[in-house]
Amino acid sequence: MSKFDEIDEFLDVEPVDAPKNNKIEKVEKKEDSTLDYEYSRGNLYSLIEKGQEALNGILEVAQGSDHPRAYEVAGQIIKSVGDTTDKLIDLQSKMKELKKEEKDSPKTVNNALFVGSTSDLSKLLKKGVLNNNVENEEEWNHLQTLKKA
Repeated sequence: MSKFDEIDEFLDVEPVDAPKNNKIEKVEKKEDSTLDYEYSRGNLYSLIEKGQEALNGILEVAQGSDHPRAYEVAGQIIKSVGDTTDKLIDLQSKMKELKKEEKDSPKTVNNALFVGSTSDLSKLLKKGVLNNNVENEEEWNHLQTLKKA
């Protein structure tokens, strides 16, 4: 008998077992740059589509009225839609540059530099210094003095 049985009886309810299959789903959060790119891209597509609809409408008006102002407005809409499509291409190239910068992040490069003659280098290789095979400290100090000489 659980401690809530009296409460369940008083409220005239039956206890319900909680489901045991509680799974936590991982939700991938997109980066701000990706969200901004998708939002901007969607807006540009919408602007292009609306511009094309407006262009079709103004061309019908211009053909029906043969008024020069209507053709001027149609020309402006054509230019505006063209500029918007250029912005869409620019947006894609900027996004590619951002992704490239993320991939080209600085990498640690550790270059070992040996200053000495080739004969010194061959001596060090034979002794095993470059492979960390030096057995005693005296030998190491001797090799260090060879480097400096």
